[in-house]
Amino acid sequence: MAVSFTRYGRLYYLDPGAHSPKVGDKVLVPTDSGPEVAECVWAPQWVSEEVGDLPVCAGIAGDEHLARDEINRRRRAEVRSVSKRLIRRHELPMKVIAVDYLDKDNVFTVYFSAPSRVDFRALVRDLARNLRARVELRQIGPRDEARLQGGIGPCGRDLCCATFLKEFEPVSVRMAKDQDLPVNPLRIAGACGRLMCCLKYEHPLYMKAHEEMPKVGERVGTPEGEGTVVGRNVPSDTVTVRLDDGGRRCACPSASVCSPRRQHDAVYSGGTEA
Repeated sequence: MAVSFTRYGRLYYLDPGAHSPKVGDKVLVPTDSGPEVAECVWAPQWVSEEVGDLPVCAGIAGDEHLARDEINRRRRAEVRSVSKRLIRRHELPMKVIAVDYLDKDNVFTVYFSAPSRVDFRALVRDLARNLRARVELRQIGPRDEARLQGGIGPCGRDLCCATFLKEFEPVSVRMAKDQDLPVNPLRIAGACGRLMCCLKYEHPLYMKAHEEMPKVGERVGTPEGEGTVVGRNVPSDTVTVRLDDGGRRCACPSASVCSPRRQHDAVYSGGTEA
């Protein structure tokens, strides 16, 4: 099963154990600070036996758990408001992104972004005095900021980092070039302002396709005649060919212009390859 601590937030996977929650039910997730309330997003389902070592669901959340979760949610909202007010008072170039709270240890963790390193020692003392709790401030980068805040990506879907992506991997402009994308920051940047993470995990697909598909400029034979490859579309597995007859362009499946495929079809369909 999969759960999320916030609406449209990152998914965490659990072993349902003896429980059978439905989508929308509040369940208890085991954490280092005790069971926390989360919402069931995917109901329990059978998966491969290779998937193991998942934390076991601690049960369905009761009224006392829901009441505690609501109190903690209000405290986080209160700390967010107090933090913003004190940041303005100290005139610090900081932006509060998220707040975590461990009621067992009475510890608040405030995540913030800033253009450079910030001396927040006086701010921490003021926060601890106002909240009567231990406060930790952690500066995060643009990618973590987008992950915590969430949002919609250029593709129209929820941000990968805020849903299923667990780790940030290095992304380079070369990956965009290998995928025939325009090297335009407005076209290849995500909500965080950095290169889109999907360039990384789609890159191997493009590299494999480019090895198998004819190169741009290569002479090929199509069902409509001979021509030259002028474009490739990896997602649709097609190539654009400019025909010798009049310069007309046509889009063909890459298999129809691939020499090994045509030889295979010729042999096993009873024909002969010239």
